[in-house]
Amino acid sequence: MNADIIKENLKEVETRINAACTRAGRERDEITLIAVSKTKPVSDIETVLGENISVFGENKVQELTEKYELLPKDIRWHLIGHLQTNKVKYIVDKVAMIHSVDSLKLAEQIQKEAEKKGIICNILIEVNMAREESKFGVYEEDVEALILEIAKLPNVHICGLMTIAPNVEEAEKNRKYFRKLRQLNIDIKMKNIDNVTMDELSMGMTGDYEIAIEEGATMVRVGTGIFGERNYRTS
Repeated sequence: MNADIIKENLKEVETRINAACTRAGRERDEITLIAVSKTKPVSDIETVLGENISVFGENKVQELTEKYELLPKDIRWHLIGHLQTNKVKYIVDKVAMIHSVDSLKLAEQIQKEAEKKGIICNILIEVNMAREESKFGVYEEDVEALILEIAKLPNVHICGLMTIAPNVEEAEKNRKYFRKLRQLNIDIKMKNIDNVTMDELSMGMTGDYEIAIEEGATMVRVGTGIFGERNYRTS
């Protein structure tokens, strides 16, 4: 996409984030904007980097690792898509955070690979708040039990929760899911589980990030709103 259009899109997103923060009585620095660069070329990412955005989200391991090699090493990559256990080894030392952990088996594989590399891997637990069959994520009632098990893994650090809300025409319809996720996050945080901080809430995408911020998101994942429609034909 044309660099000027990307810059204008970014300005618009920033304006909307600031407005949502004002409505919610929050500070702008409470929100991390994750520029979702899946299917987008390195040149588009470089345009966004030039606008002082340094956190990028990718859905696929292969795409993330390819871009990792081509771009500055101070980028904070977040894996936001579903992660298969056999691909953990390729990204565990390249990402700032994995958003999509939804099983003990996956967490154990992350532990194994993180221990080999001598690192601590930050993760979020993906929660399927709307109970959509087409989506990954653990159901709300199973989150705490999963966290208690993963918390025993020394090289895996649980930072909070993530959800992918339904694809709706009216963003307001997703408010209830964001509100419930925030309450779940608070409830677990109050239990003071060792190796669990619960400071991050990754929720809200291009269509509903303003509502998510109003309901307590600390991370919003915006792709189309910055880069335009995805290039699936060329991916």
